[in-house]
Amino acid sequence: MNQLSDRINNLSTSQTLAMAAKARELKAQGKDIISLSLGEPDFNTPDFIKEAAKKAIDENYSTYTPVDGYVELKEAICRKFKRDNGLDYKPSQIVVSTGAKQSLYNIAQVMLNEGDEVILPAPYWVSYYEIIKLSGGVPVVVPTSVETDFKITPQQLEAAITSKTKMMWFSSPCNPSGSVYNREELTALAKVLEKHSNIYVVSDEIYEHINFSGTFCSIASVPGMFERTVTVNGVAKAFAMTGWRIGYIGGPEFIAKACTKMQGQVTSGANSIAQRATIAAVDANPEVLKDMVNAFHSRRDLVIGLINEIPGLKVNVPEGAFYVFPDVSYYFGKTLNGYEIKNADNFSMYLLEYANVATVTGDAFGNPDCIRFSYATSEALLTEALRRIKDALA
Repeated sequence: MNQLSDRINNLSTSQTLAMAAKARELKAQGKDIISLSLGEPDFNTPDFIKEAAKKAIDENYSTYTPVDGYVELKEAICRKFKRDNGLDYKPSQIVVSTGAKQSLYNIAQVMLNEGDEVILPAPYWVSYYEIIKLSGGVPVVVPTSVETDFKITPQQLEAAITSKTKMMWFSSPCNPSGSVYNREELTALAKVLEKHSNIYVVSDEIYEHINFSGTFCSIASVPGMFERTVTVNGVAKAFAMTGWRIGYIGGPEFIAKACTKMQGQVTSGANSIAQRATIAAVDANPEVLKDMVNAFHSRRDLVIGLINEIPGLKVNVPEGAFYVFPDVSYYFGKTLNGYEIKNADNFSMYLLEYANVATVTGDAFGNPDCIRFSYATSEALLTEALRRIKDALA
């Protein structure tokens, strides 16, 4: 008899983590698996950040931290928002959490009532959907395709809004598509939202610095949007600090206060040493990331080139993050090596079995025609992975 709550029984497992676990399992059995499933930089945390952490240990930062983060870190985050995004936040509008994922969960918990609708341009990051559902919200998925660079239009946004719409959540640069909304595109979406003053926006900007377009725009910097946007960011991706677990928000003060109240009952303040290290990270000139960003840029070009040599795969040229999201629907209904491919799930499992390459089905991101490759690994491994995929599909 299942005595677990309906809440947990109705929650889907994270597909990215599930695929990563499956790849590890096969590796343990001696299979030579190349994993392109996890969104994690293959670089080490920069030394100056590690030094700040060591100093914090020596200075005995070992007691409970303020629930919403050290004031010095919140001030550093305000400086970062001003420098990089032209946004004027006060420390009282900042909340530091155990990773951007907790930031997102806090927002959903404090903003959503049962039945409130949240617009999700698809593809969306896998956890948005489940976090919204878990918080009583109803995800309203707005589909896009490789032909539109996986971006929604103002017309699509307008059509998705109902009397129950409370929020819109999106990421730019986007996980999983790598698409980046420019200022013009965000301004056009803001024009639609202008007419609906009760809708709040969550802008997930965790990949902001891994961006090849040369420019970046926060939707909160578009006129009229600052007061109704919660900007979510963190240090995991740009500073290769996934395991340090520090994320943060900047937003309207009433939302920040509510997130602090929520966090006070659930986890309290984030890790003390990681917070001190994060001060060094957010205060650093983004120029320090240049070598890493350049490496991702050349990997992107390599991967796009190799994918374009595989018949039937369609791909856009993503401007940011470290993913490609090819449309693989050409293979649906085909049988390869006696294995029938009905959908992206099957396609992804086929690649794991016959190419020994782990990817993630696009289904998990709200786009059933695609799969996600992460190119956060070496060029040699990427070249080998794409060679295997090409052979398995030949």
